[in-house]
Amino acid sequence: MARVLVAGCGYVGTALAARLAAEGHAVWALRRSAGAPSSGATAIRADLTDVDALRRLPPRLDDVFYTASADGADDRAYRSAYVDGLRYLLAALDGHPIRRIVFTSSTGVYAQSRGEWVDEDSPAEPAHFSGKRLLEGERLLALAHFPATVVRLAGIYGPGRAGLVERVRRGEAVIPGGGPVYANRIHRDDCAGVLRHVMMLEHAAPLYVAADEEPAETAVVLRWIAERLGVSPPKVDPHEAGSRYGRTSNKRVRNARLLASGYRFRYPTFREGYGERIASGGPAGE
Repeated sequence: MARVLVAGCGYVGTALAARLAAEGHAVWALRRSAGAPSSGATAIRADLTDVDALRRLPPRLDDVFYTASADGADDRAYRSAYVDGLRYLLAALDGHPIRRIVFTSSTGVYAQSRGEWVDEDSPAEPAHFSGKRLLEGERLLALAHFPATVVRLAGIYGPGRAGLVERVRRGEAVIPGGGPVYANRIHRDDCAGVLRHVMMLEHAAPLYVAADEEPAETAVVLRWIAERLGVSPPKVDPHEAGSRYGRTSNKRVRNARLLASGYRFRYPTFREGYGERIASGGPAGE
C-alpha cells in the first residue's frame, strides 16, 4: 500500500482520497478550508502557498496528486493555485521517495474553437489567463526532478453540480444558433478513477487528456435531458452566442491515449451520468 498526498483536496480530490483510503492506502488530504476530511483520509489544513505549513507534511510520501483549484476568477488566483502553490509544494517534497506526481490541468489550455478534434499532440496556445497559468504549472512540473504526469480534465459534472439539468427543468435553457457547439465532459467519479488509474500504471505517459467518450453537441444534450425530464425541449435562440455552453472553447477532445492505457469509463457518455441522477430524482451535474 502507498503513502499518498492529495494536495488541494476539493471536489475531485475528496472523491479520489476516499477511494484510495477505502483500498487501504495511507492518504493525507491537504486543503485550506476546515471542511470534513475524506472518509478514511487524514486531514491536513494548510494553504499551498504557506511555506511554513508545507514543512509539516507527513514523511516518506510515495504518490502525490495536485488537484488544487483557484479560489477566484482572476489571474492572481490562478497563478496562486496552479503556479505558486505547485512550486512551494515541489520544494517541500524534496527528499521524499516520490514515485509520481499527478497534476490536474484542464482542456481549457486548448484555444481551438471551431469544433476541431484535439488530443495530447495538439497545440496548446491558450489566449485566456486561466489556460496560460495552467500551462505554466504544467511546464513547472516538467522541470521538476520527480516523475510526473499531467491530466487535462474536461468539464467536470457530478453530484452537487446541477446547473444544466435545472435550467432545462425550469425552461431557462436555450439552444445556441449558428451551428454546432461541442462540449466535453467527465463525471467526477471518472476524474477520480482516471487519477487512480494513472497512479497504478507502471509506465504512465507524461500527459493524458481526460474526457468521456462522446464530445456532444449542446443541442443533442439539452434535448435529451428535456426528454428524460418530460419537459418541453429548449428552443433555438439565434441571438444566443453559446458562450454559456462553451462556444468560446468549442472543440472535441479525443481520449484515445487514455483508453489505450486501459482505463474504462464508469460514465462513458453524458447519458449515463445525467441519466443516473435524473432517474434517482436528484439533481444531475453540469
